[in-house]
Amino acid sequence: MYAPSVPNRIRFLLLSLLLLVLGLPTQVAGIPAFARKYKVTCALCHAPFPRLNAFGEEFAGNGFALVRGERPVDTLWVGDDMLRLQRDIPLAIRMDAYIMGLSESGEGGVQSDLQTPWGIKLLSGGQITDDISYYMYFYMSERGELAGLEDAYLQFNDVAGSGVDLIAGQFQVSDPMFKRELRLEYEDYQGYRVRVGDVRADLTYDRGLMAMTSPWTNGDLVVQVVNGRGLSEATSFRTYDQDSWKNVAAHFSQDLGFARLGAFGYAGKEKSEGLESTIRVIGPDLTVPLGPRLELNAQYLYRRDGNPFFLTTCTDAAFRCDTGADDPLATEVDSYLGELVWSPRGAMGRWFFTALYNRVESDRTVFRLRLGEEDGSPGYLDAYETISVGAHYFQARNVRLTAEVAWDRIVERARFTTGVVTAF
Repeated sequence: MYAPSVPNRIRFLLLSLLLLVLGLPTQVAGIPAFARKYKVTCALCHAPFPRLNAFGEEFAGNGFALVRGERPVDTLWVGDDMLRLQRDIPLAIRMDAYIMGLSESGEGGVQSDLQTPWGIKLLSGGQITDDISYYMYFYMSERGELAGLEDAYLQFNDVAGSGVDLIAGQFQVSDPMFKRELRLEYEDYQGYRVRVGDVRADLTYDRGLMAMTSPWTNGDLVVQVVNGRGLSEATSFRTYDQDSWKNVAAHFSQDLGFARLGAFGYAGKEKSEGLESTIRVIGPDLTVPLGPRLELNAQYLYRRDGNPFFLTTCTDAAFRCDTGADDPLATEVDSYLGELVWSPRGAMGRWFFTALYNRVESDRTVFRLRLGEEDGSPGYLDAYETISVGAHYFQARNVRLTAEVAWDRIVERARFTTGVVTAF
């Protein structure tokens, strides 16, 4: 086990303090598009930014309206009852900038990195008609690259009076559980990012349809049909999908008063060069308010892939298959997520503290999280485990200063990150 020497520990501590000081920017003025439209504070929907509170969830569910069927706001009258035009296209910008310090496992050094900026998004959303709305964001810069569109969808509310809302477009399969884009932490919800073998499907972005309804009081059901290929480019035949079936997912959650309990399931197939692999993901999720200012989120996911390397026979016992198993081509991956969010002065306070635990483990070296493991050999992982704690201070409602320390228990490496997240 690597243990830094005392001088290196002091050096890392001093660098961390320096990064924290450098990460304190001046206040940025401005409010996001929806707050500008309704002339309200960001705190009406966020507690804190970017996390949504109950009102914010309802606002999004209403198609970005305060109430369904509300009188149009900031629209142009052009003499046509069948046309609603927004006076101005609502636009907002989110910018994330960080400074990171990373201990070098086994070498005793500290690597620093100026991630300024880490991401810049251009966001837009609003109503097209009373029952149709849109939302999208364009990543002008994501980790130094032009990433393009990620979230991009049309939302149809109360389709044919059925009480079902329908989303068509690009979205994250994991959105009905815990939304990655709305987390406070620098560290990700890694269980959603798991890709196994050569299979493209994971629980992040995909193209498809999402239907949402509340079959009874405090119960929510979400059903999805997706390609299962992520946001990969179209083929030469102008198709996104490369097989004849679709993947399906469902999430049901029930508010029990003292907690919210959910259950998730995902099933699909993927085909490559005439061979196919089945995909199954299942698991519960839980949100427990531990008092008025402390919240616990937890998730477990079990994933089984039938033949993720698309093999005809089991001839490689190193990691692609297991000659001693009952089903030698199949793989299993378990993912665990635990998160605590503490707001000492409540949702309107300036300080928030977080703790996040991630563990992903497999029976063999078969999964990727797209965190650089592709550079190694064989380019896959059999375990990933981190614990991180963070402090977040709101200099303004839409300016969050953040500092986070994470420890990777597998490679025994520390990471310190400080920076600013703002939207305007």
